[in-house]
Amino acid sequence: MRLQPLHHIPTAEDIRATHLAIASMIHRTPVFTCRSIDAMAGASLFFKCENFQKVGAFKMRGASSAALRLTEAELANGLATHSSGNHAQAVALSAKLLGVPAYIVMPDVSPAIKVAATEGYGARITFCSNNQQARENTLEKVVSETGATFIHPYNDYNVIAGQATAAKELIEDTEGLDAIIAPIGGGGLMSGTALSSRYFAPGIKVYGAEPKEVDDAYRSFKSGRIEHNATINTIADGLRTNLGEKTFGIISREVDDILTVSEESIIAAMRLVWERMKIVIEPSCAAPVAAVLSYPEVFAGLRVGVILTGGNVDLEKLPFCQ
Repeated sequence: MRLQPLHHIPTAEDIRATHLAIASMIHRTPVFTCRSIDAMAGASLFFKCENFQKVGAFKMRGASSAALRLTEAELANGLATHSSGNHAQAVALSAKLLGVPAYIVMPDVSPAIKVAATEGYGARITFCSNNQQARENTLEKVVSETGATFIHPYNDYNVIAGQATAAKELIEDTEGLDAIIAPIGGGGLMSGTALSSRYFAPGIKVYGAEPKEVDDAYRSFKSGRIEHNATINTIADGLRTNLGEKTFGIISREVDDILTVSEESIIAAMRLVWERMKIVIEPSCAAPVAAVLSYPEVFAGLRVGVILTGGNVDLEKLPFCQ
């Protein structure tokens, strides 16, 4: 099922159509609860488990949404992107399902498990230095050589429409939510989460969670203009990217607040979920759990949807075992 490309902020109907179109390419992931974590938080938490999504992360939603909006001519030479891992896997699998090649640019410090999985989906990987300029320059060269079509990791309305389907499902499967919280990296998931919340559950609060070490979204939200990070020194590798113009535009209007969390609280939250819920989550999606636990004055007594974004962890480098 092909979709029309989006050149505007996704509407409720756009998100519904996207959800229907990508249904065969994604899983409808479960919502879990945990009484012991509820007791610690003083709130009722509902965990949307995108760690059980295809490729182990929510990114499959956005990649498949964007891929299904390409023409046959645009698909002919394959798909390309740059990513530290989860979006890389999602583009690689989307290309495989559509029968076209995938060309992925990855920083040379990307987690080994994410590199191996991307290769496992048949993608050709080109490594680059660990900075945004190197990613973009290397990708430009790859696209020039292959003719592949670039799917942006987040700053694309077609991707945002796909990411929005995670919150749409959470709202449909959970009654009476007071708030939803998601992590913020480039802002694709956060934008989609905010849009679905406003369309399908108006009145609930929408929060973002971000590491203090890479708090560009928090600073951008407060200043009203896009800010940049001087470093990317966080364990949450999926949250190291800066906001894009499209994602910032949505987040600045539709998100109620952004909460920052320490590296220590991210690691502790990750371990807590592993131990109490017996599920694997990666550091990036521990950030919203850390935020709920770190800001009890915000969430006490509320029914809170928490999007667990992924579970692709290098088991040889668990942060709480270092």
